[in-house]
Amino acid sequence: MKSRLLAGTAAVALALVGALIMLVYANGADQRAMASTNPRKVLVVEKAIPAGTPVHDMAASLVIQDVPATAIAATAVTSLDGKAGTVAAVDLVPGEQLLAERLIAPEDVKAKSGVEIPAGLQEVTFELEPKRVVGGRLEAGDHIGIALNYKEGADKGKVDAETSQLTLRKVLVTAVQRAPQSSGTEKPADGSNPQDTTLPQGSFMVTVAVNDIDASKIIFTSINGELWLTKEPLDAKDNGGFIARKDTVYK
Repeated sequence: MKSRLLAGTAAVALALVGALIMLVYANGADQRAMASTNPRKVLVVEKAIPAGTPVHDMAASLVIQDVPATAIAATAVTSLDGKAGTVAAVDLVPGEQLLAERLIAPEDVKAKSGVEIPAGLQEVTFELEPKRVVGGRLEAGDHIGIALNYKEGADKGKVDAETSQLTLRKVLVTAVQRAPQSSGTEKPADGSNPQDTTLPQGSFMVTVAVNDIDASKIIFTSINGELWLTKEPLDAKDNGGFIARKDTVYK
């Protein structure tokens, strides 16, 4: 009886030792994989930071993380040294790297966030994935073109059943709300070096100022079709209203 008890105890001990060895090996493998990506330490947002937050109040919401070199943004901040007196230019969301251009003078925040709505216009909001929002490179105050796209028309099967047109031009953006971005620290399961994983993820809520008719077009297309945005400065050339269909798109 004692021998069986001893044998069972020994088996449990060996299992625990084996598990510990595997854990140590796995941790070592993770460290070796990270080392192979030439990581650098950068500041990453851990807790949401509202626009206008002074830099001296951000420390508790930021963490220093090792990020692969290929995933580090060109303007990523590694320290808050020298940033005294600045504030968050926009809402900062968990997971994104802190970028230099996100820290600006307090008076600039007021100017950026205070987009004046032209008289007679109203605001409407719609939600899109990053690739439809110029990769997420939009800010309040920008002007955009809004393409209305329909996959099926009233006459199914005809060449004009699918159409796209950049219908609304030089529309004023009054607000952009972003979903969390990847911090770029996840490693592929196959062990290969990760590429740039800092692309925006989730969706963007874009608010624009338009008249009542254009607001109806945006709402209708959001429900029954698809929207696609371009970044269109006020001096962008307008070549007229081209409706893209299967029989015209190659001409």
